Amino acid sequence: MFRRITVITLALLAVLAAAGFAAPAGTLGTEKNPIIWAFVPSVDTARVSAGSEKVAQLLFQATGLYFKTFIATDYVGVIEALKANPPKAHMASLATAAYILAADQKVAEAALVSVRNGTAFYKGEIVALAGSGIKTLADIKGKTFARVDPLSASGWIIPSLMLKGAGINLDKDIKIVDAGSHPGVVTAVYSGQALAGACFVDARAQVQKDYPDVMEKVVVVKESGNIPNDGVQFHPSIAKDLRAKVVDALLAIIKTEDGKAAINSAYQWTALEVHDDTFYDGFRQVLQAAGVTADVLMPKK
Repeated sequence: MFRRITVITLALLAVLAAAGFAAPAGTLGTEKNPIIWAFVPSVDTARVSAGSEKVAQLLFQATGLYFKTFIATDYVGVIEALKANPPKAHMASLATAAYILAADQKVAEAALVSVRNGTAFYKGEIVALAGSGIKTLADIKGKTFARVDPLSASGWIIPSLMLKGAGINLDKDIKIVDAGSHPGVVTAVYSGQALAGACFVDARAQVQKDYPDVMEKVVVVKESGNIPNDGVQFHPSIAKDLRAKVVDALLAIIKTEDGKAAINSAYQWTALEVHDDTFYDGFRQVLQAAGVTADVLMPKK
C-alpha cells in the first residue's frame, strides 16, 4: 500500500538531512531512499502541495518508485538543494530563469517543458492599481513594486529589464516587495500594498473568485515578449534509465483524467513536451545580453 507522500519545507528538509535523511544508501526510488522532487509556490502553496502529492502517488502507481515532494519557499532554495553534496533534491520544477541559472551551474538538466493554452511559451505582464495614475512604465517611478521572486522570469527578471528600459533605477526609483507568488503580486496591488507589480498573463484570474472586481481594479500596463515555460528537470547525477522511466510515466499520466487534473492543480500544465537544455538557448541569450547571470542574481555569501 502506498504510503502517503509527505510535503515538507526546505527548513525541515535541512534538519532531516543533518540527521542522515538526505541521499541514504541504496537504490534511488525505494521507500527508504525516495526520489526527492522540489517545487516552488508559483501559485497558492496549498494547491501546489495537494497537486504535487497526487502526482507523486500516480507516479508510484505507474512505476513502483517512491517520491517525496517538498515546496520550497523560493527559487534559490531549490537551486541550493540541487547544489548540495549529496543533492537534497533529485528533480525540480523550476521556472525559466531559475532553471537556466541552475543549468549553468551544472546542477539541473531539462527533460520536460510544460504546455499551457496549447503553447510551451507564456508572457509576463506589469500591472498597476486602477486610479493610481500609472499609465506607462515610467509612471512607476517612486512607487512600491511587487515582484514574485528575484529569480522569477515573468515575476521580476524580464519586468526589471522593461523598467530599466523606461529609465527607472531599480535601486533608487522604486521600493520592491516580494509577494512570493503570482497571485500574491496581484493581491498586493489590489489591496494597495503595492501600486504596481509583475506576474504572468493572466495571474489576475487566480484571485478572481475572492476579488470579483480584480480585472477592473488591477489593470495591465504592459506585456512582455514570449518566455519559455517551466517544466521538469533532473539533477545530473540521476541515471538516464531512471529519468526515462519517470519521463515516460509523466507523459502517460498527463493524458489520463486523474493525471491531468492533478498536474493542472499543481501548476496549470495541460500537456508536457520532451525538450533538452537547448530549448532555453534563445532566452538564455536574452539574459546574458542583459547581464543577468548567476553571479548577479545569486551573489556569493
